[in-house]
Amino acid sequence: MSEPSASKTSPGNFFEDFRLGLEIRHATPRTVTTGDVALYNGLFGARFAVQSADSFAKKIGYPRSPVDDLLVFHIVFGKTVPDISLNAVANLGYADCRFLKAVYPGDTLNAVSEVIGLKENSNKKTGIVYVRSRGFNQDGAAVLDYVRWVMVRKRDEAAPAPAEKVPELPKSVDVAKLGAACPPIDAKAYDTVLAGSPWRFGDYKAGEKIDHVDGVTVEEAEHAIATRLYQNTARIHFNQFAESKGRFGRRLIYGGHAISLARALSFNGFANALHVAAINNGRHVAPLFAGLTVFAWSQVLETAELPGRKDVGALRLRTIATKDHPCADFPFKVGDEYDPAVILDLDYWVLMPR
Repeated sequence: MSEPSASKTSPGNFFEDFRLGLEIRHATPRTVTTGDVALYNGLFGARFAVQSADSFAKKIGYPRSPVDDLLVFHIVFGKTVPDISLNAVANLGYADCRFLKAVYPGDTLNAVSEVIGLKENSNKKTGIVYVRSRGFNQDGAAVLDYVRWVMVRKRDEAAPAPAEKVPELPKSVDVAKLGAACPPIDAKAYDTVLAGSPWRFGDYKAGEKIDHVDGVTVEEAEHAIATRLYQNTARIHFNQFAESKGRFGRRLIYGGHAISLARALSFNGFANALHVAAINNGRHVAPLFAGLTVFAWSQVLETAELPGRKDVGALRLRTIATKDHPCADFPFKVGDEYDPAVILDLDYWVLMPR
């Protein structure tokens, strides 16, 4: 019997396969369905009214409930994984992420990425790949645009590194670029009782800190289902046989899972934050594993009026998520170092009715 051939399979790209300016059209367009939305809600328990009830959304001006912004992010992200991060050690961070158009069940999403930065690590075993990825709907309209950087293994440690460039990225998304994914709404028709909180945009002040109180334990099955939902094929999340021989001896939880958990937890304090408008920057500070319990707190960094919009305002939030550490005392850093419990540091804009 002849040996099986691997010539028609792909091992994914390694660090030395990337080049500055390389553009990649990612495979497998994905039609988002109400089933995807229901499964996402079942996995994370988000309770934001606009994404939960067609009747609520229609009353304030939407054609129906839009798909959760982070579900859109994860689906677009998942398209990029086979080409960008199949051989990743870890996804490190995000910047300049803008939600550009509301997505509704029935829309079909696809993705394109461009390599905008490369930097080999000193150990010569890995390198950092910076990509700008864009998600589009079936009409070719952009729905999402973001930068991420990921640590990727080298196939051959002796292979020469590609030309080095670390891109300059904005510290935050310009307020004038917010709000694109939120159509004009009737803020007077927005029912704060049904939404779960009386607090609107004007009730928040810069510097305010909010403990989101609740905690949620990460289950092995749930994180695997969630990551499969996005068609994310990264081995580090699925292949225990391989990861048992790796640095941690077990699978890592997809970093976006922690982001969605933190967003869901933030309902208790920001129930009327009806859209994530942008992610300024984000860092996965430490790995998360199944069996740990995630808590979160947020600080209002800035409040901003949107040019030409009287219906919604923007809050710039910094949300810190922790593992097995309630956030009543707002852990963040010990000196210049993060508290060991911190797993996520996320700086982002949300929109809230005025």
